[in-house]
Amino acid sequence: MIPFLGTALGSAFVFFMKREMPQMVQKVLLGFASGVMVAASVWSLIIPAIGMGTGPAAVVPPTVGLLAGFAFLLLIDYITPHIHASGEAEGPRSRLSRTAKLALAVTIHNFPEGMAVGVAIAGALTADFNMAGALALSLGIAIQNVPEGAIISMPLRAEGNSRWRAFGIGALSGIVEPVGGALVLLLATSILGIMPYMLAFAAGAMLYVVVEELVPDYSQGKHSNIGTVGFALGFALMMVLDVVLG
Repeated sequence: MIPFLGTALGSAFVFFMKREMPQMVQKVLLGFASGVMVAASVWSLIIPAIGMGTGPAAVVPPTVGLLAGFAFLLLIDYITPHIHASGEAEGPRSRLSRTAKLALAVTIHNFPEGMAVGVAIAGALTADFNMAGALALSLGIAIQNVPEGAIISMPLRAEGNSRWRAFGIGALSGIVEPVGGALVLLLATSILGIMPYMLAFAAGAMLYVVVEELVPDYSQGKHSNIGTVGFALGFALMMVLDVVLG
């Protein structure tokens, strides 16, 4: 539920902001989320996946899973509108409105993010992995989801919808995350044998989001260094959590 709450929080901006989220706030949030997600992907997903094997062959399942995660998100970006925290959408032409494309893109991207959290929690419950890493990954995704919720609800409000309607549609775009996480948890016992693949798949999906979505958004325009500072802080926080709570 933590990532979903991030989307809901971003959607709630429609109640107290007349314009879009300030660029500096976006850059700090996206940079911080990037740092947390990169660190969590490595320490809480990839390294445990490698640790489940023995010898040189231990890197095979994580490598396959990692590349599959990248490929899956690449496919999603190819067949759906491409989402940016700045509010711009790119993708196949359709009759959907700009706001509808944004909502569709965010919703589809949120599902594998929810699955990634579910995989991390399943690993912690079934294979003695670090639960703190799963929680940190959830936090990073939630922070990333704040501007995503805002770029859905605020354009809806500008198009004449009520604040509550705009908030509801924006928040509902994140409901697929707990659904995806719960689906993985329900299948946790049956996927234990392929857990290294699943952990690395989740890491690949998360790293794709960071590289393709978050880094370009906070590294462009003025004050791009503030996003880099946010990345450093997020990465350091995840490192501390992994050591202290691990």
